[in-house]
Amino acid sequence: EAAQEEGLERTPGGGESLANSRLLDFRMADKESPGTYQKATQAQQDFTWIVKANDRAYHEQFQKRYAYCLKKKKYAGNAIKTAKYNVLTFLPLNLYEQFHRVANLYFLHIILLQTIPEISTLPWFALLFPISILLSIRGIRDLIDDIARHRSDGEINSRPCEILIGGRFCKKQWRDIHVGDIVCLRKDSFVPADLLLLSSSEPSSLCYVETMDIDGETNLKYRQALLVTHQDLASVENMASFDGKVTCEEPNSRLHNFIGTLEWRGETYPLDSEQILLRGCRIRNTESCYGLVIYAGFDSKIMKNCGKIKLKKTKLNHLMDRIVLLMCLVLILTSFGLAVGSGLWATKFRQEHSYLSVFYTDTSATKHAFYAFWGFIILLSFVLPMAMLITFEFIYLVNSCFINWDLEMYYAPKDTPAKARSTSLNDQLGQIQYVFSDKTGTLTQNVMTFKKCCIDGKIYGSSRSSNSIPVEALLSWNKYWDMKLEFYDPLLMSTIRRDDDSVLREFLRLLALCHTVMVEEKESQLIYQAASPDEEALVTAARNMGYVFLSRTQDTITISELGKERTYKVLALLDFNSVRKRMSVLVRDPEGRIKLYTKGADTVILERLHSDRSSEAYTVKALNSFAEETLRTLCLATKEVEEKEYAQWSKKHHAASVLLQNRAEELDKVYEAIEQDLQLLGATAIEDKLQDGVPETIHLLKRGGMKVWVLTGDKQETAVNIGFASQLLSDDMTILGEMEICEILKSSSNSDNSLAGSGEALFGCDSPQHFQASFTHGKMALVISGDFLDKILHDVGEEQGKRKQSAWDRLLCCQAKAKGDHQNSVEEAFVELATACQAVICCRVTPKQKALVVQMVKRHKNAIALAIGDGANDVNMIKTADIGVGISGQEGMQAVQCSDYALAQFRYLQRLLFVHGRWSYLRICKFLRYFFYKTFAGMMAQIWFAFFTGFTAQPLLEGWFLALYNVFYTSYPVLCMGMFEQDVSAKKSLKFPELYKAGQKDLLFNFQTFCLSFIQGSFVSLASFYIALWACEDNTGARIIGDYQSFAMIIATSAILTVTVEIILDVKFWTVFSVLAVFLSLILYCLFSYLTQSFPAYKTAPTVFQFPDASKNALVDPLALLVILLSVTVSTLPSLTVRFLRSITVPRTMSELAQARDLKMEPSAVELTSHIQRDSHWRRSSYAFSHKEGYGDLISRGASLRRKGPRVHSELNGVHHMLLPGKEDSMPTEDIASSHEAVAQQKFLPC
Repeated sequence: EAAQEEGLERTPGGGESLANSRLLDFRMADKESPGTYQKATQAQQDFTWIVKANDRAYHEQFQKRYAYCLKKKKYAGNAIKTAKYNVLTFLPLNLYEQFHRVANLYFLHIILLQTIPEISTLPWFALLFPISILLSIRGIRDLIDDIARHRSDGEINSRPCEILIGGRFCKKQWRDIHVGDIVCLRKDSFVPADLLLLSSSEPSSLCYVETMDIDGETNLKYRQALLVTHQDLASVENMASFDGKVTCEEPNSRLHNFIGTLEWRGETYPLDSEQILLRGCRIRNTESCYGLVIYAGFDSKIMKNCGKIKLKKTKLNHLMDRIVLLMCLVLILTSFGLAVGSGLWATKFRQEHSYLSVFYTDTSATKHAFYAFWGFIILLSFVLPMAMLITFEFIYLVNSCFINWDLEMYYAPKDTPAKARSTSLNDQLGQIQYVFSDKTGTLTQNVMTFKKCCIDGKIYGSSRSSNSIPVEALLSWNKYWDMKLEFYDPLLMSTIRRDDDSVLREFLRLLALCHTVMVEEKESQLIYQAASPDEEALVTAARNMGYVFLSRTQDTITISELGKERTYKVLALLDFNSVRKRMSVLVRDPEGRIKLYTKGADTVILERLHSDRSSEAYTVKALNSFAEETLRTLCLATKEVEEKEYAQWSKKHHAASVLLQNRAEELDKVYEAIEQDLQLLGATAIEDKLQDGVPETIHLLKRGGMKVWVLTGDKQETAVNIGFASQLLSDDMTILGEMEICEILKSSSNSDNSLAGSGEALFGCDSPQHFQASFTHGKMALVISGDFLDKILHDVGEEQGKRKQSAWDRLLCCQAKAKGDHQNSVEEAFVELATACQAVICCRVTPKQKALVVQMVKRHKNAIALAIGDGANDVNMIKTADIGVGISGQEGMQAVQCSDYALAQFRYLQRLLFVHGRWSYLRICKFLRYFFYKTFAGMMAQIWFAFFTGFTAQPLLEGWFLALYNVFYTSYPVLCMGMFEQDVSAKKSLKFPELYKAGQKDLLFNFQTFCLSFIQGSFVSLASFYIALWACEDNTGARIIGDYQSFAMIIATSAILTVTVEIILDVKFWTVFSVLAVFLSLILYCLFSYLTQSFPAYKTAPTVFQFPDASKNALVDPLALLVILLSVTVSTLPSLTVRFLRSITVPRTMSELAQARDLKMEPSAVELTSHIQRDSHWRRSSYAFSHKEGYGDLISRGASLRRKGPRVHSELNGVHHMLLPGKEDSMPTEDIASSHEAVAQQKFLPC
């Protein structure tokens, strides 16, 4: 029942049920447990959500506790809020969030220490100025992002709606809706909350909805109100007096389930999901409908599936946090060691110079060491470069702008550029390991096209562009032809016009008659509404070829055959289901003959043919040809039924249709009896259009080391067909279904191999040989359903997860521990199996399941995941993944609004990852490596200087040099490298996607790289310090460089020039900005040194400007210049040596290797081909497999058909309605339907 409620398709012979039962066999050995009983009891207690119609006061009185003693309303309003800040909370909350960063908290601590005079060793501005800039930049960025969220919330909350207030419908906004309100919805409007359908303008109060934003499906679904509300709520007055009470389950995330009751007038009526309109659905083909608000705002099911906004941090950011913690620890230990040295030195000094004891009467050696410790903490704080964090933010921002400005990712037809909505995740785009993609609207265009057909063994189908004569001229005879025609074959059209081919005539009649499509006329155009886009494509194809479906009643179908209207009497409609894999219609033509028209999967049609099978061989060849082109195929057949045969069959059909038990099974047997001895007419081929470049993009993603998973709410066979079309699946892959997965998991759980090990452990000696061989060659794919996946994930629901453990829970904890470990091991084994496959397709999954799959892979594989989708059903997945990409497609903008990056087409993902992502990762890694190196090179000299100053924490370098070193003197070259660096061009990045694997393996920056930067920087600081010390140590008689300030300036200049030479060697892609940045840094060093060391500045503030004319005194001496040159040479020599050795010993780059590989191989274009045998279970008639029950039952009952009749009008309070006084209870169904149509036309007055 759960599978049927979810809309899941079942495999032939109950394979899905068998697979699920096998899974349950080894997952849940003990179903009947105290925990199970407790959950059942709890489920009964969850039905506490009571909604009273037209009674806001009742709902306002209830409150619930949500945090300690704080309470809020139990029934949420309909306004949603995704923004984090408001005017009052922005500053405190933003600062609170920013100081959650370890580095910011550390620098705040240092600034507070600087306010203590006894331990302050640096001027106040040295750290306050950089951290103020950093907090301001991040705060402005967060403010801009939050303003965008406010605008989005405002647009949604301000959508118009009509609410029943004071006896009339008033125009309000979504934010004004409350639980218990009655809302009027118009055609093509969105459903603002979860509603109980009360009535509609359609017959029997049907309501057609499009659920594209929820499950990605474009076909219409119908909902139907209860008969009692349909009959009795046909006027505004009756709706205003409606006082029914709905009792149902608490708000939850189960989209396809709803259980409740309606109590009204002393009677109780059952409610299920068939009466519920979910928020986010769109009303289609229904003029108006009325609903009672059950769940509003964040209590609605779609919002329960959206998840929370999570702060995303990149892998490099997590590494940086660990490095910052490590550096803080090392800094504290170093300061402690130097402080101990300071205490020992002070003790020794006092012993050797006792005559100076008068100066130390108030200070002990311990106190001196204590002050020295904090002094060194402040002095060495520059080893943690705050400027790096500022530059970090700027580089992220610029790289995001490059994404926004990339014309190669601009989609001109919709005027949609790429958009980087997050500015702090760019480098993670270069480390993606798993890509989780939606199908409908992301990989496909949501467009079904009639591509080819085979009629009586002949294949027809060509592109309309291949014809020299305009199609408009050739089809002028058909006034109903569709302007979007893409199928046209001149030979076929000429044969149709001659009307001398009986098989062709029957073929087209079948397309026009055998379906459950609904039709309406709008602006002189026929509008088809189908339960499946495939059916609409077939009926439209027949329309374009002169056989036009015009209208239908409960027992007739009217079509136009080459301009002549013919009405067929419908004797029986044998609707489709997933077991029969076919549908049929039994009609009597105007000449009185009885015809059976059948269409379905080739596997079921071919085995029911007449003994005369002259065209079968040619049709099978055509089906194979269509399958190679990954088209969705369907077989068509017919037969003429004798009157006597029909009379006997009709009696059996009537007897089966009135059975109270096993009705469906008996009807199938009756259907089976007449669907025999068919004459094969031909086959159709429909293309589920992929977006441009999807196969090429998936091919590149796989070459780049990424594994692509498709998570879709669509049907299994449809998704598999798209998998073949997009080259996600190939003909040499072994596709594992649910039964095979169960066998593998069962054998792995029984083996001694560790389930947490490699994927090879899953394929032990008990596994089939072809599974082992497929795994060895890496050619496997998984195809599973959401129902099967739910048993793997074993999700107990978010409500119980949030609920605190009771005493009974704690008592059962020990009993359930072993069982939980076993379930976790099965989940872990499944992840090992899935990640060992080249592709995974999950079908019929809910939005929450999509997020759980992403979370499961992230948890067990510690992998970087990217999720891409285009609808509201993808929002939770996008938020859960490390990188969320929204496609601005046909399913609205919900996915884009919650995404980190927005693209117009799936194909742009290859440029986003292989170009911008890889470049961003390269730039950030080189930036980090160089920034740490230059910081250690310039600042570590403070430590060496301490050994010659008695460990007194005296600064070696000028305070202004320390403040400006990482801000102006050395920042611009590394900034340009972080913005413009490239190792290869964009063209080569796409040509050699193997280069992308460096980011997946963390090769460019890791803890080892950081240690090498530390070693190199420390060597440079040692060389600069000791070479300068060697040159100046015994030069006290020299006027120029014998003083402390000149000594400091020589070391500072050596460090500046050394790190500048290093970045010149590091940069591979030079631009004008890179050259200017090098010169600008040196110019700024000279300029600021002159300004901060001038005598006027010294006279103005002697304590701030303490190095008057230091550079002028030091750098004019030839000896000082030679010392600087020697320091730069010695410091750079190791780097040059390593680069030289690497160039001659390390193998060629990956691009060179890939280029050599491609020279040996003939390049092959990516084509939409899939050479699959027709006997493959996964490739047979994907249309028939993916189709579902249509509107056959509604058509047979006449419930969906509008009846024409007079409308009764009267006016009350300026509102048009139809009920005559005293006639409310006696109005027949037909008049009720007409009355609802009239209500739909009433003019509502604003309140």
